[in-house]
Amino acid sequence: MPSDRRMVDLHAHARRLAQHFRVLKPEGPGPFPVCLQLHGCGGLFPMQQAYAEAARGAGVAAVIVDSYGPRGIGGLQARATICTGARLRGAERSIDLLAAIEWLKLQAWADQGRIAAAGWSHGAWAIMEALAGTRAEARVRPPPLKAAILFYPYCGPLARTAAHGWGENRPRVYACIGGRDVVVGRWRIEQALHRLRRDGLSVRSLMLEDADHGFDEADAGAWRGRFRPDLADAARAFYVEALTESLVADEGAVH
Repeated sequence: MPSDRRMVDLHAHARRLAQHFRVLKPEGPGPFPVCLQLHGCGGLFPMQQAYAEAARGAGVAAVIVDSYGPRGIGGLQARATICTGARLRGAERSIDLLAAIEWLKLQAWADQGRIAAAGWSHGAWAIMEALAGTRAEARVRPPPLKAAILFYPYCGPLARTAAHGWGENRPRVYACIGGRDVVVGRWRIEQALHRLRRDGLSVRSLMLEDADHGFDEADAGAWRGRFRPDLADAARAFYVEALTESLVADEGAVH
């Protein structure tokens, strides 16, 4: 079991994060299924709002988790240090997912049995590291996720999924991959997904052959890939399908 200090630290981190959460909920009192959204290494962009609105339209509450605001990290600093792997790697950032789940336990509008996490690039890496149990907190507190939705996830040498799998964590897995993504590539992602399939997890993938890294964000700038509004629409549709299949369709199930 985790020490009291570790639990206090996790709760304290949850309180810091919560000051920067953006929460979009469907109409009514709930409880609602929830998806926690973890942004990419460049920080928050308007596309997170677009995905959250799509989730809300499907009957799912979305919580946009800002990992940089509580840490005082600006956009330029993030690109220079986090996008290059110099700091806040996926294993360290995975505590944000664990803390956000702790925060959800205190929210009466959140259905504790129907929680998913979605991540983009670095955010997807953080989710995968939490599920792989790279932190002590993750090993003793496996995230109770119904689904892990991964958009162009980093699965490079520092990532552990392909080598270690996710152990007792058994969410449904949905992965959106860019065929022209030269930032994270596709071979290592497919290797990680193959490991999860081999371990018996349900894995669905959407391969967008013409998609660059960050294809779904119009304001990311030239340092990322080319924005493709048609492919962004396809990715959001995939997101809604994943949420509907894993969270909304299970509404009548016993948790």
